Amino acid sequence: MTTLELINQIKKKKSFLCIGLDVDLNKIPQYLLKEEDPIFAFNKAIIDATHHLCVAYKPNTAFYEAYGLKGWQALDKTINYLNQNHPEIFTIADAKRGDIGNTSTMYAKAFFEDLGFDSVTVAPYMGKDSVEPFLAFEDKHTILLALTSNEGAFDFQTLKVNNKELYKEVLEVSKTYKNSKNLMYVVGATKAEYLVDIRQIIPDSFLLVPGVGAQGGNLQDVCKYGMNDDIGLLINSSRGIIYASNGFDFAKAAAKKAEEMQLQMKALI
Repeated sequence: MTTLELINQIKKKKSFLCIGLDVDLNKIPQYLLKEEDPIFAFNKAIIDATHHLCVAYKPNTAFYEAYGLKGWQALDKTINYLNQNHPEIFTIADAKRGDIGNTSTMYAKAFFEDLGFDSVTVAPYMGKDSVEPFLAFEDKHTILLALTSNEGAFDFQTLKVNNKELYKEVLEVSKTYKNSKNLMYVVGATKAEYLVDIRQIIPDSFLLVPGVGAQGGNLQDVCKYGMNDDIGLLINSSRGIIYASNGFDFAKAAAKKAEEMQLQMKALI
């Protein structure tokens, strides 16, 4: 998917909502456990109920890998269902990969070619040759971890390097990578006040922003400091939407929560 196609979808739906499909079998409605593939059954119901309200879905691969082969098959079925039925929706493999060049190439092939995701999250710690193999894929996007929403983000990301916070150095250096036009960045919603400086460095890039909702991030603040002329934001909510109910009405409850966020976004666009 091209960036322009993503922008057009945002304008059409009046939404920049990304829904995280982080499936925990201990949290889904228990009656689904009787299904042959309860993970996919849960995801399909969520997608069917919310696809008109969001522009992206983001499965965190850990929630699938934890269940072994069956989990990986459920992920494959989920992305295939999305690509076949809602090809206009942007898909994100939240895998946080990143390794030496030939390994990164194989990771990229796994997510872009085999599974057919539009994008994958990548950790930048190993530098250019661990990121550029992902950037080599046409019309695919690499979402670089820049400033995350977790408590431990302050262990390294805000430390001064060359008299500049490390996350700013990551942003600056990443712009020199080959095919850097294919870069997006993760910036946690709980770090909204940092977005002013971030937009000074990458004014036109899309930002994937987790942490709104359950983690306490504020949508209005994120938009105030992070929105650009093309919106430039994908606001992710996972637990706050998909686990709005654990009863028979779980999909309907998820749609209600998604609609609440979509209406807020419509007012901010």
